[in-house]
Amino acid sequence: MAAVCQVTGAVPGFGHNISHSHRRTKRRFDPNIQKKTYFVPSLGRKVTLTLSAKGIKVIDARGIESVVADLQKRGVKI
Repeated sequence: MAAVCQVTGAVPGFGHNISHSHRRTKRRFDPNIQKKTYFVPSLGRKVTLTLSAKGIKVIDARGIESVVADLQKRGVKI
């Protein structure tokens, strides 16, 4: 599963692990991605979204109807 949030667009960040001796090795900071299923009354069915923890909070604040409408405007297949 790709580490990308469908609502916020959060993607992995990249950086370095730095050891005690200051040797640097590449590392990846992944967003907290989870699959969530919501019932959307306007569509009359359940929708499964790949969301970050912040994306879940956005849906809680704005509502699933508003978020799904924005996703459809952007052309995301739901």
